[in-house]
Amino acid sequence: MENGKKTWYIADGYLPYKGLKPDANFEGHEAIMLLNCNEQDATVYFDIYYEDKDPIKDVKITVPAERIKCIRVDHPDEMGGVVIERQEQYSLRVRSDINIVVQYGRMDIAQPNLSYIGLMGYCE
Repeated sequence: MENGKKTWYIADGYLPYKGLKPDANFEGHEAIMLLNCNEQDATVYFDIYYEDKDPIKDVKITVPAERIKCIRVDHPDEMGGVVIERQEQYSLRVRSDINIVVQYGRMDIAQPNLSYIGLMGYCE
């Protein structure tokens, strides 16, 4: 059985601001969830596209066999050292050597009743 696809797109990346309270229970963030249902590790590459600057390509991430890896976009150590600036529009292409599933989530705390969006990436 085929599980997922090898190429995924997330067109609406926009890392929200973190928030004003350092002790708050929630902070603004985005996360990319990579699900590998296969019996072998997945080698995944992020290509990051911007409105007004050159893309950053081939950011390598490994997802162990039969595991999920959650990548916090605001944590450069999880993004292969790439810093995504807050409140900057970007898009992602996610490429894998084997089929995986990609989901995206954003927590925006710009208003008192925070919002959360979760959606599947577009795959081909």
